[in-house]
Amino acid sequence: MTRAEKAARIAEQLAELYPEPPIPLDHTDPFTLLVAVMLSAQTTDKKVNEVTPALFAVAPTPEKMAALEVEEIRELIRQIGLAPTKAKNLKKMATILVEEHGGEVPRDHADLVALPGVGNKTAQVVEAQAFGVPAFPVDTHIHRLAARWGLSSGKNVATTERDLKSLFPEELWNDLHLQIIYFGREHCPARGHDLSTCPICGWAASKKRIAEEAKKNAPKKRKKTAAKKTAAKKTAAKKTTEKAARS
Repeated sequence: MTRAEKAARIAEQLAELYPEPPIPLDHTDPFTLLVAVMLSAQTTDKKVNEVTPALFAVAPTPEKMAALEVEEIRELIRQIGLAPTKAKNLKKMATILVEEHGGEVPRDHADLVALPGVGNKTAQVVEAQAFGVPAFPVDTHIHRLAARWGLSSGKNVATTERDLKSLFPEELWNDLHLQIIYFGREHCPARGHDLSTCPICGWAASKKRIAEEAKKNAPKKRKKTAAKKTAAKKTAAKKTTEKAARS
């Protein structure tokens, strides 16, 4: 099976499993989506959704976010990982939107990645989910599964993104991005996963990959240290001596 054939079959399976994949981060407009995606770095979507209601109750717009002090933002998002840095970036980002973009989130990729705290992945998520622009942002789930399925070498995120964009039709990118994420969370975890029983890995992963991961996940036998081996030998020798003396 060629990579293209494999990609087509995977797309069909994912479409059946997740015909209308929902956006996992709660938001009401491009600005609140941008904020939520910025907060999601190294944090679960669930935690972000728990924190953002209080933040958006106070600062649902760039103008109101920019008006807050960094300390106020940090207090509102304190449960989020890297809260101090994210608080600074949120205020700077909101200020730039007000001063340079008329209080609107830009659609242009270059303008988005120029915002503090916004990288390529964050920008693509906003482009895809807020504006419907075809994009294929690659997160850890997508990066891992693309390698498992033999769709990319997995060398780095940029390579994975390039490979996936070349394999899947552009009109599928936005849904596939979400579908693969959901599949990774629900069916294809990073650790302790038996690829041979996975709905997609079971046929898409190579025999070599399946064997490698099975070996990696197999219970490891504890090796005796040199000191323990020496102690065991001494104990055995002592028992032998005592037995001989008794006889």
